[in-house]
Amino acid sequence: MRAMGINGFGGPEVLTPVTVARPVPMPTEVLVRVYAAGVNPLDLRTREGLPTPAADALGTPPHILGWEVSGVVEETGRGEFLFAPGDEVFGLLWLPRPAGAYAEFVAAPSRQFARKPVTIDHDHAAAVPLAGLTAWQVLTDLAGLRPGQRVLVHGAGGGVGHLAVQFAKRLGAHVTATASKGKHDWLRELGADELIDYREIPFERVARDIDIVLDLVGMVQPDTALRSLEVLRPGGLFIPVAPGRPAGFAERADAVGVRLAPEPLVEPDGHGLARLAALIDNGELDVHVDRVFPLEEAANAHLHAGKGATGKTVLHVVR
Repeated sequence: MRAMGINGFGGPEVLTPVTVARPVPMPTEVLVRVYAAGVNPLDLRTREGLPTPAADALGTPPHILGWEVSGVVEETGRGEFLFAPGDEVFGLLWLPRPAGAYAEFVAAPSRQFARKPVTIDHDHAAAVPLAGLTAWQVLTDLAGLRPGQRVLVHGAGGGVGHLAVQFAKRLGAHVTATASKGKHDWLRELGADELIDYREIPFERVARDIDIVLDLVGMVQPDTALRSLEVLRPGGLFIPVAPGRPAGFAERADAVGVRLAPEPLVEPDGHGLARLAALIDNGELDVHVDRVFPLEEAANAHLHAGKGATGKTVLHVVR
């Protein structure tokens, strides 16, 4: 089958077309013909050879990147009863182990998939699993967000960020978002109560008494973490979703009475995806795809995503 793989680490140019064996579904697994695959910061960091949760599990090259897909069930393994050939599904697969989403087929446990939302196409559905489950799991399972709390989302215009804004608002929070000015009207439509253009004004001059900070910028803007300590209330929670904090950050957070969450890693969850699909089909969750590239242009997709896309970048796989 066709795939895009890397034989070594480096810039986007290391992504090249490869031919690999089509996977065979094991018992309770499904084989899915991939129609689209999402591109995420995790993909970019893994390609560069940076430390990631997936780096130690890559195995032997060529490495096929990607963890989220939308497609159609081609075959089911023995004992699998949730889906049948022809069903449209989407999923977050195997993380942190390799899933090989930049390919024509993937095989994974059936419970890592859910039925694709019927109101969006495969390109948009492929943008949901990793970003959507990340936003939902950190706000509900990790933060335990309650109505009335004040949430600050750094990098609100990205794949996780624009979904986190919607979830936080849906859960009853007051949402402050940092993003470039061109994204403000869009984010306000998604539910953000306050918008801060981080390029024009330091957010710490505006944000106050924040209960939860979602840091989705990490090493891209490493001073954001320290400055966030100025806006969190005593006992507030800092969640380091994107990696990269200054040296001594944990000690500084402790000194000012701010709780520091462990760096979260999203988990595959078919039931969670079914919940997100229902929100999408009910018109309660908007998924924004910035740009779609053919599978063979994965290098250009990585270049585009690395520049800070609005929402998600997606690879269209099926011909």
